[in-house]
Amino acid sequence: MFRPCIDLHEGRVKQIVGGTLAETPGTLRTNFVSDRPAAWYADLYRRDGLTGGHVILLGPGNEAAAQSALAAYPGGLQVGGGVNLENAPAWLDAGAAQVIVTSWVFHGGRVDWARLESLVKRIGAARLVLDLSCRKRGADYWVVTDRWQKFTELAVTAETLRVLAPWCAEFLIHAVDVEGQCRGIDRELVEKLAAWMPRPTTYAGGAASLQDLEDVTRIGRGKIDLTIGSALDIFGGQGVRYADCVAFNRRQLPPADPGAKTC
Repeated sequence: MFRPCIDLHEGRVKQIVGGTLAETPGTLRTNFVSDRPAAWYADLYRRDGLTGGHVILLGPGNEAAAQSALAAYPGGLQVGGGVNLENAPAWLDAGAAQVIVTSWVFHGGRVDWARLESLVKRIGAARLVLDLSCRKRGADYWVVTDRWQKFTELAVTAETLRVLAPWCAEFLIHAVDVEGQCRGIDRELVEKLAAWMPRPTTYAGGAASLQDLEDVTRIGRGKIDLTIGSALDIFGGQGVRYADCVAFNRRQLPPADPGAKTC
């Protein structure tokens, strides 16, 4: 299934090459900057019945834009970027269906179990999505934090996913090495996730065509959804029509029961 996204940078909807999102001036590579506000995209997703999309705050100065998106589609979007124990309840109160957490939980390069436990006690595992966005180093994929620049000591493995699964409702995994490049998905990572995944998962990174959506859906056997960003026409891309993604999702839905009663 296709899941939509709203990536926010400096208060605007943008599509960024993920691995360039560093604090060093001049390193950022941007594929697209929208002249439409975040709420416009949220309302579009609401009208088309798309659920489980994510709003990501890429650095400071994005709070107002994120809040406007949640207000336009209350209960329909997840929110991530700088989420922690203190502000997670406020994001949920603002209309987020779930919060996405990465850097705050992977404190000091490893899972901070005390932080994770305190967060789950406060909001519940059903309202938490763990971001395991990763980069490949050697033969393994390693979780990265702090705008995807810092490697943690945690590899994305079957055991990692099994241990973390009880603490969250879903996983979000960006393949950072191909994020924003529109050269195709990281098939190796998708195949590994399909074999290991104990929770619903959204994969993002590199999608360039509708075929990538079909491939992720098939390989993932219904457990892995795909976010398409820079290749999408509503983000200035030429590889994928947003309307085709909406139509794809509708084809995946079970047929309506003709005998069902309506009020």
